Amino acid sequence: MNIETLIIGAGAAGMMCAAHAGPNVLVVDHAKAPGEKIRISGGGRCNFTNLHTEPANFISQNKHFCKSALAGYTQWDFIGLVDHYGIGWHEKTLGQLFCDISAKDIITMLRTEMDKAKAQLWLQTAVGEISHDGNHFRVALIKDGKSTTVNARHLVVACGGKSIPKMGATGLGYQIAMQFGLPIIDPRPALVPLTFADEKFKPLAGVATQARVQAGHASFDEAILFTHRGLSGPAILQASSYWELGEAISINLSPTAALFAALKTQRQSNGRRAVTTILAQYLPARLVEHLTPDLGLVGNLADQSDARLAEVCRALENWNVTPTGSEGYRTAEVTKGGVDTDALSSKTMMAKDVPGLYFIGECVDVTGWLGGYNFQWAWSSGWAAGQAIKAA
Repeated sequence: MNIETLIIGAGAAGMMCAAHAGPNVLVVDHAKAPGEKIRISGGGRCNFTNLHTEPANFISQNKHFCKSALAGYTQWDFIGLVDHYGIGWHEKTLGQLFCDISAKDIITMLRTEMDKAKAQLWLQTAVGEISHDGNHFRVALIKDGKSTTVNARHLVVACGGKSIPKMGATGLGYQIAMQFGLPIIDPRPALVPLTFADEKFKPLAGVATQARVQAGHASFDEAILFTHRGLSGPAILQASSYWELGEAISINLSPTAALFAALKTQRQSNGRRAVTTILAQYLPARLVEHLTPDLGLVGNLADQSDARLAEVCRALENWNVTPTGSEGYRTAEVTKGGVDTDALSSKTMMAKDVPGLYFIGECVDVTGWLGGYNFQWAWSSGWAAGQAIKAA
């Protein structure tokens, strides 16, 4: 079977590429349905992009690599496509855009775009041996127990990373990259809850509060959530992409820096009340109880000097904890690392040393922040590869 382009992976990037890659395109995926990660994202409503998308929202060994694709196909371009299809959407916080009704609307839109481009889709199809003769890629595909050999001028790898294996993630993209000599930046779970071996936060499971969380050089002001295994919530997920095993993260439980002034004011009117009772007006009561032994919180508020209140506030604003691990790929929203961008063209996503071989989406060493950025990278990188293939 001879075709122009074979795309491995019917996720966000793969379907986007198929819609723009020109004629005679075949997309294959081992799943039963396309866009499974789209379907489950955003609580079923798909956080499909972010109004504030810019290169600074992405992590990569080469921080400049994503600029070309993001500029070529922007968040406004995708919003325009969504609007063209009459899909209602709304902004939540921090520029995050969600479908009003269902993530399935995005999948239907992409499938319609593929149909317009007359791209074929084979589901429940496994990829076997891949070879390249210098002009064409020869790929064995197994569908319904039968093997078909496809010859394609262009091969696009869009099968994601290792995150959420129950959705079918396998790391196949890295295997293909290594077969053709492309280096890999060590993959690791990202946007993932952090764990503690001693289950120190188990008594706080379900407690949430606003905080500023810092890991490495990055900090995020959003909610944190205590779990049976450790810490989660948007601020923790964001910080996890910058956290390294063995390092502490710093949590500021008073990110507005107004707690000291508030406690001094309270001391004048409620000085006879326990300091823990007053603190529980600003932080979850169970969290205050948990921190009481470490902070030495005893006595009434009136008993606390300015120096003592300042000491307590400094401790709450610089609470350092050291995770022992993360929940891993099982719950990680994305995979950090992947195909080394030095081996790819930033304009076309094609491998520099293997003409016709493209890598797009999550399998590339470009990882977005939480909040729709990774989907925008899928749209932008898929579009860039599609445009390059169509022009070839």
